[in-house]
Amino acid sequence: MGKALYYDSPIGRLMICENGSSITHVLFEGSLLPEGYTIEESPVLIEAAQQLDEYFKGRRRKFDLSLNPAGTEFMKKVWASLLKIPYGQRRSYKDIAESIGKNKAYRAVGMANNRNPIPIFIPCHRVVGADGSLVGYGGGLEIKTFLLNLEMENSQL
Repeated sequence: MGKALYYDSPIGRLMICENGSSITHVLFEGSLLPEGYTIEESPVLIEAAQQLDEYFKGRRRKFDLSLNPAGTEFMKKVWASLLKIPYGQRRSYKDIAESIGKNKAYRAVGMANNRNPIPIFIPCHRVVGADGSLVGYGGGLEIKTFLLNLEMENSQL
């Protein structure tokens, strides 16, 4: 049984979910509460919300939370690679594929990126097309643009 917390952010209401020790989901506004979760505060969720506050205010560039995304081993390799993209920087799907030793798997990387259950904390918004174009984001391109601009502005400070 997991717990979930609603968090009001500059990009809309998010739902942060945890399994007792780790963050398992960040869901965008309009998403349904995952099965087996209840709306209830916990120390893990309060810490996650505090770190998001700091991130949105430009005072946090790296999250310090235990994350437990559910997915295949390939997906987990992709998500681990996303965690290595520095704040305010971008990488292409091809860059991520190469970083995990699967040079031709950039489409599969795109699918794994799309299925990231913990956006923002696992920064899938930092992945762009090979030509630098903004392509696909679970929360919509407007939110992706907001997050990239937030980081670009705050990395100049």
